[in-house]
Amino acid sequence: MARPEERFDYSAITQRKPWKLPGGARVAVYTVVNVEEWEITRPVAREYVTPPAGVVTVPNIPNWSWHEYGMRVGIWRLLEALAARGLRASAAVNARVCLGPGEPVARALRDAGWAFIGHGFAQAALHTVEDQRAVIAESFKVLSDYCGQAPKGWLGPGLHETLDTLDHLAEAGFRFVCDWPLDEQPVTMKTRSHPVVAMPYNLELSDLPMMVVHHHESQAWLQRAIDQFDRLYRDGASQPRVFSMSVHPYIMGAPHRIKYFEAVYDYLQQHEQVWFTTAEEIYDWHTGDGPAGT
Repeated sequence: MARPEERFDYSAITQRKPWKLPGGARVAVYTVVNVEEWEITRPVAREYVTPPAGVVTVPNIPNWSWHEYGMRVGIWRLLEALAARGLRASAAVNARVCLGPGEPVARALRDAGWAFIGHGFAQAALHTVEDQRAVIAESFKVLSDYCGQAPKGWLGPGLHETLDTLDHLAEAGFRFVCDWPLDEQPVTMKTRSHPVVAMPYNLELSDLPMMVVHHHESQAWLQRAIDQFDRLYRDGASQPRVFSMSVHPYIMGAPHRIKYFEAVYDYLQQHEQVWFTTAEEIYDWHTGDGPAGT
């Protein structure tokens, strides 16, 4: 097991050489859409409706159905909103989605050119599974077979890892992770096999903690995103930054939230020197591992 200080050195962003982005962009913008499978015979991953008397119930019909709503309705709103603006997302996909009833969703995202990143086999935090190494390897294989190419990125369910997880991810073939939200630029981390890049990821522009855990009103999403972007855009004039958002179909795909999701992109697209991209393309650009998008 390796501690964080054994994987990367401290680096102040004010003391680095300027990072370069395609076209002289100040900010790279990417969005993660979490596409999950919730097993009805297990406790649900998240609850919106709390059970009576605080007792964990299995099956949990209302909360399981809340997630299912995202697969049947919400995901199609998100897909349409991005397609209408000529944008793609990074899809954090539970591998079992590609094998089960949710496969039509995976197929639509694949056909739209979204970049798939690993998100576990089913929706369960890695420290709760019997063999996380096997889960990671199986997730990598399923996504590779389904997409016809190996996934490069990983976003753990709930972002949770153990101190060994990075080594298992690298061993399986993953190249970057979104579980370490420690910087506004990519950070290279050591593993037992090959380096893995920590992709910038903003916990405070993730709809699950913001809307479900902290109970913000729907319109707060737009204001927070604008404020976040404005400062990154200013700072990015001298040292480019990454702006990320993470959403779930059953949360941001709701009718009362989708217009604020759309309004964020309408605001961002008014600015020049912004690179709308995917997490995979940021990784490729940063490492020289392949052609970056435009």
